[in-house]
Amino acid sequence: MIFESLSERLQTAFKKLKNHGKLTEDDVNEAMREVRLALLEADVNFAVVKDFIAKVKERAVGKEILETLTPAQVVIRIVDEELTALMGGAGSRLNISPQPPTVIMLVGLQGAGKTTSAGKLGLTLKKQGKHPLLVAADIYRPAAIKQLQVLGKQLDIPVFSLDGENPVAIAKNSIAYSKSHANDVIIIDTAGRLQIDEKLMQELKDIKKEVKPHEILLAVDAMTGQEAVNVGKAFNDSLGLDGVILTKMDGDARGGAALSIKAVTGVPIKFLGMGEKIEPLEIFHPDRMSSRILGMGDVLSLVEKAQAAFDMEEAKKLGDKIKKNDFTLDDFLDQLQQVKKLGSMQSILGMIPGLGKIKDKLPEDMDFDSKEMRQMEAIIKSMTKKERADIGIVNGSRRKRIAAGSGTRVQDVNRLLKQFADMRKMMKKMKQKAGKKGFNPFAGMKLPFFK
Repeated sequence: MIFESLSERLQTAFKKLKNHGKLTEDDVNEAMREVRLALLEADVNFAVVKDFIAKVKERAVGKEILETLTPAQVVIRIVDEELTALMGGAGSRLNISPQPPTVIMLVGLQGAGKTTSAGKLGLTLKKQGKHPLLVAADIYRPAAIKQLQVLGKQLDIPVFSLDGENPVAIAKNSIAYSKSHANDVIIIDTAGRLQIDEKLMQELKDIKKEVKPHEILLAVDAMTGQEAVNVGKAFNDSLGLDGVILTKMDGDARGGAALSIKAVTGVPIKFLGMGEKIEPLEIFHPDRMSSRILGMGDVLSLVEKAQAAFDMEEAKKLGDKIKKNDFTLDDFLDQLQQVKKLGSMQSILGMIPGLGKIKDKLPEDMDFDSKEMRQMEAIIKSMTKKERADIGIVNGSRRKRIAAGSGTRVQDVNRLLKQFADMRKMMKKMKQKAGKKGFNPFAGMKLPFFK
């Protein structure tokens, strides 16, 4: 995951300070050497690192130190605040026009995930109650228009395209189309390029002049490190960017782009994109990202993810079912499918303070969408309504039929039924003990994937 190496290096540096009584300048210098190396290894711009270290050192040996804090806490607090400032301080939101349609122009190099980001941005805005229109203005890359149309169909978002027209005309005509079809946001997917090309850059300038976008967003591949910063500077110099979407943030990138791009270009990161799955973009919060990097979790983002994934009314109904001991396999299946919306298990653990290290103990394939989870879904879906409601009727012949229907073995069906039966027993026991003093609902629970 991105920032994983940086996070480990920084936390190791801070641990060395824990046994120090009073923070001296030598202590600060030693810690800052470790921090400097960690940032440089993360591919952060050298000038940015130099400026960052100078600011932290100035504060750490100055008057800001609180005697009630340990040296490690002092340095972590200062580094946290400076990291947040480095990445932009306060989060930056989209500029939505009071007079629809809001025009968003998406630009970037080929391979940066620009078209996918257009779809994800459309989904993000749709979930906010907007009615977006995707505009296929990349007439050069083979299948670019088709890719956007497929995305639009998957997301139930209209896609505007014009055969035989140039990108400027396509962008211009999309505005008239949006007004007649009640689309309040236009997302123009422009042509990418393998490298900065003056001819195509001029085309982008012409589109900007014609449609006067409220936002110009650059899609940048986080895996490209410092090159992403150079690309951002070139596009900003030519077009005047309003924001950046950092894509592929779930890869093994070192994070240099996220930590450098605002300081070098002055352009804020507005969204993060995770992988190829079509899900909403994650709003970028510099303070929350800093907390993740320093191993302090990101509870606010986790709560927001949960609120978006779970239906509160359905959650209340589920609670009532558990109280009545009426929890069925249908309910279990619903919960599996909702939990998957939260993202990967590793990313969720990383958002919980103190649990970041636990993810390292998980098997590589242990996830909410792992083979085992998909197998469980297949088994449950191969059952009849009556079987899901009452597992007691699932005899030997039914188990064979379910196994055949789900492409699994009878042993797999047996294991799922036993796990579900054990879960219901535990829920019943929790209900009986809920009012007892000192009751621990997790006592006796086994987590076999933790060592």
